[in-house]
Amino acid sequence: MIIYRDCISGDEMFSDIYKIKESSCGLWLEVEGKMVTRTEGAIDDALIGGNASADCPDEGSDSTTVSGIDVVLNHNLQETSFSKDAYKKYIKGYMKAIKTSLDERDPSRVKIFMSGASEMVKKILANFNNYQFFTGEGMNTEGMVALLDFREDGVTPYLIFFKDGLELEKC
Repeated sequence: MIIYRDCISGDEMFSDIYKIKESSCGLWLEVEGKMVTRTEGAIDDALIGGNASADCPDEGSDSTTVSGIDVVLNHNLQETSFSKDAYKKYIKGYMKAIKTSLDERDPSRVKIFMSGASEMVKKILANFNNYQFFTGEGMNTEGMVALLDFREDGVTPYLIFFKDGLELEKC
């Protein structure tokens, strides 16, 4: 299994269990998710290895139902929000941080990233109201912010991650 981590914060963003599609320009990855509903905290009698007692009424357990996108739930991504101006300010600083990181890790990618990233940011800003924003579990304000949108069918969610902002970790 491959875990994709934010190269700035070190937060786990997603893994290779999802359908991952690289953009034609090679600057970002689209990770397709699914809407799921989970019950958390419930204890199944089958796991206890016995039958429920007929003598005592069932006290039950504290269980909650959580609905969301599997990528977000599985990797504890945290939803955040931005105004358009706040996002512009954030993305400018983030691009500088990625450039610095690429200078150390893969200098050959710096020029490709910097030229293509400005085009990507223009596309993001043009469709700004379509996106929901998610950070890693640590909610590092300087780290990567993933963008959530839905495919044309209006049902299939996908998240956009800047490829050069990720480190791969094999498990």
